Amino acid sequence: MDQLAQHIESIVFVSESPISLKEIKSCLEETFETKFKKPALEKAIEGLKDKYQAAQFSFEFLEIAGGFQFLTKPAFHNSVGTLLRQNNKRRLSRAALETLSIIAYKQPVPKSEMEKIRGVSCDYSVQKLLEKELVAIIGRSDAPGRPLLYGTSEKFMDYFGLKSLEDMPKPKDFKDPDNEIGEQAPIDEAATAAPIAELPTDDAQPTANEDVTDSEDLAINIDDSEE
Repeated sequence: MDQLAQHIESIVFVSESPISLKEIKSCLEETFETKFKKPALEKAIEGLKDKYQAAQFSFEFLEIAGGFQFLTKPAFHNSVGTLLRQNNKRRLSRAALETLSIIAYKQPVPKSEMEKIRGVSCDYSVQKLLEKELVAIIGRSDAPGRPLLYGTSEKFMDYFGLKSLEDMPKPKDFKDPDNEIGEQAPIDEAATAAPIAELPTDDAQPTANEDVTDSEDLAINIDDSEE
């Protein structure tokens, strides 16, 4: 088969972990609907090993952990290590921290409940937390649609230096400004300045400016959200 080595090369390149010869063979046979002989695959793989030993490549094609994977050559480990350390030091955004705190205190929790507490979509924040491996999908809810449930990971414990979830500070220990999720919605100055005597009675119809209690942007207390 033409370009057999290139097909194997692409399969190994996109694999997140070492991929075995058996898995490579299965993938190729399903793709091309034909059988591949093991000797032909092994010959192509040996060719890839030799190809990436050349000095012009900073990575190599290695057999490791029962499979094959592209790995950086030792001469370049320092540069790669620096990048990884820098990425790990990047601070979480406020939105990600708010989402992470909800997951930590409410787990297992579906995304819909996070969004109900924050008042905004949590798709991006959850995706970033999953990429950083600070949270994980731990199951599905019994609610209609069986939404995914999220919880903290082992890396979360290491990241914040916790021995167990019991070591997390209790929400009641926070000061009021730290005990809120989201931002306080602005209240119309005219409504706040109105004397109590001038407020509408039960029979009166409230104006649009006075109806501020239903704002979706009002800050939500963590303690209240646990009910």
